Amino acid sequence: MASKVPHLQVHENNNRRDEVFAAPDQPVGDFAFNATVAAVFDDMVSRSVPYYGEIQRMACELAGDFAEPGSCLYDIGCSTATTLLGLDTMVDPSVRFVGIDNAPDMIEKAREKIVEANTNRSIDLRVGDLHQGIDIHDASVVMMLLTLQFVRPLHRERIMRTIYNGLNERGALLLVEKLTSEDSTFNRLFIEHYYDYKRRNGYSDIEIAKKREALENVLIPYRLDENLQLLKEAGFRSVEVFFRWYNFCGIIAIK
Repeated sequence: MASKVPHLQVHENNNRRDEVFAAPDQPVGDFAFNATVAAVFDDMVSRSVPYYGEIQRMACELAGDFAEPGSCLYDIGCSTATTLLGLDTMVDPSVRFVGIDNAPDMIEKAREKIVEANTNRSIDLRVGDLHQGIDIHDASVVMMLLTLQFVRPLHRERIMRTIYNGLNERGALLLVEKLTSEDSTFNRLFIEHYYDYKRRNGYSDIEIAKKREALENVLIPYRLDENLQLLKEAGFRSVEVFFRWYNFCGIIAIK
């Protein structure tokens, strides 16, 4: 399903505070990007992902370096359109934006923010499931921020090939992922420091424990070397890390 938003604009964050896992006696199911999460997502991600604003800025800057006039820029896992709206002022106005997310509630939130933003750029929002396959054509840039980690490993190689084949020559993929480490000591330390980060941002131990349980079967991180190998085997000729904080990283790959 696709919906065209003829004139978009940027974001006002009137998001509510994330208290999805605050109730101690609430049962924990698998994490889902439903209406409850969509309503608080911007607050959730900004308090849960270290240097989220800087990651967005860096990814948008790099996307601006590769976005070619008249081509397409895809944001796969566009959530509430924060990245697309950040890109709007940094990319040539003739670049066509396509936002894809598998959660209708997130797409609806994205649509609301885009309408509020008041931009003249045409942005195409689509509900699409990576596990079922997506179409990518005439792309100079593909953004995939904190998305691949939610894709079952069985499908990741195929998705990377789809992105590679849909990119134009010298097109770029911007990938941001949560990581695991092969060394158990580093893995434990990085996770401990990450939970300290979440405590500093106001999350209780109960919220941290319940969200970890909810994500256990949903978010499957790769090691850094596994992500790099995935990109190289898809055909990308140049791959480089542009951001790293303990168990989070940003990677740019050029076709």
